[in-house]
Amino acid sequence: MTEELFEAMCQSVIDGDPDEAMELARESLTEGVDPLESIDKGYVPGIHHVGDRFHTGEMYLPDMMAAARAMQQAITVLEPEMLARASKRQVVGRVVIGTAKGDIHEIGKNLVGMMFMADGFEVHDLGVDVTPDQFVDKVREVGANVVGVSALLTTTMLGQRAVIQALSDAGLRDGVKVIVGGAPVNRAWAAEIGADGYGEDAVGAVAITRTLLGV
Repeated sequence: MTEELFEAMCQSVIDGDPDEAMELARESLTEGVDPLESIDKGYVPGIHHVGDRFHTGEMYLPDMMAAARAMQQAITVLEPEMLARASKRQVVGRVVIGTAKGDIHEIGKNLVGMMFMADGFEVHDLGVDVTPDQFVDKVREVGANVVGVSALLTTTMLGQRAVIQALSDAGLRDGVKVIVGGAPVNRAWAAEIGADGYGEDAVGAVAITRTLLGV
C-alpha cells in the first residue's frame, strides 16, 4: 500500500497537480508514513523525472514550474510533522541562491532551488535583486559551500562577477563553489569571471555542483 502511495506521489508531481500532491501528503501522515520517506521515495522521484525530461526537451518550462509547485505544496503539508519529529534529511551541501542585483527574474532561480532541494541540498534563497554583500552575509551566516547567482539580463551579468569579487574580498571564496546561470550566460562567461561552473538549466546546475563537490 505504501509503495502505491509513493507511486501516486511521484505521478502527482509529474502531472503538476498540487491539489493531488497535498492530498497524498495528508494521506501519508494519516497512515503514519515518515514524511522524509514520502519526500525521498514519493515526490523526489517525480521531480527528477520531470527534470530529466525537461533536460532532454521532452517536457517544457511550464511542466517544470507545475511540477515544482506540486512538490512545494506537498512539502508545506509534510513540514510541520518533520519539525515535530525533529527529522531532517541528510544534507549534501548548503546552497545560497539569488538573482543578481538589478534583476527581478526568478522563475529559473526557483526551479534551480527546487532541484537542489530535491537532491538533498539545504537551500537558502535570497530572492531577486540581491546585492553582493547580501550573498556574503548569508554565506557566512549559514556556512554555505555553494553559491548560485542567476542573471537574466545582459546588463545584470556583471552582478555575477561582483558576487565572486565580494566573496574573495571577504575571505570566503576558497570555501565555496560558485555556479552561474541565466539566459545570456554561457561557459565562456563563467570562465571569464572566475566562476566554478555554469548551469544551462536546473538539472545541469545540480549535476555540475555535485561534480564540483565530489558528492
